Amino acid sequence: MSEPRAYALTVNGTPVEVHADGDTSLLHVLRHELGLAGPRFGCGVGLCGACFVLLDGNAAPACDTPIWSIEGKDVVTVEGLGADGGLHPVQESFLAEQAAQCGFCVSGVLVSAAALLTHNPTPTETEVAAALDRNLCRCGVQRRMVAAVLRAAEGRES
Repeated sequence: MSEPRAYALTVNGTPVEVHADGDTSLLHVLRHELGLAGPRFGCGVGLCGACFVLLDGNAAPACDTPIWSIEGKDVVTVEGLGADGGLHPVQESFLAEQAAQCGFCVSGVLVSAAALLTHNPTPTETEVAAALDRNLCRCGVQRRMVAAVLRAAEGRES
């Protein structure tokens, strides 16, 4: 374990400084130090997608990302996806398509979908499915999730 110290990063557009041991996970910092409940603890080893956040625009697991490795980086959680108090198009399309059931995985799925649309604004169905492949959902709504991402890419209104 490293010594606790201050780490500077930007979370949802706001510069923050957190005091933590360098090996503390980003997920722990987000949930317990900054009070952001969107990223969820699932598997703890970065395989299920429940804890995904955007790190400099790319979907990444927060559960196994040590705070020392992201100093100075831009972190966006599901709470920070929208702009000016509104919802991100992917969030709107998930509501319109009723693409969530229990909701446990949805924050990570939304983050993955937002990353995809940032890098590829007009993905195919296959590309959407591949982008969401790292996000595990046990409720069986994967088809609706893919449809919601395609809806957001098309810019269809709710």
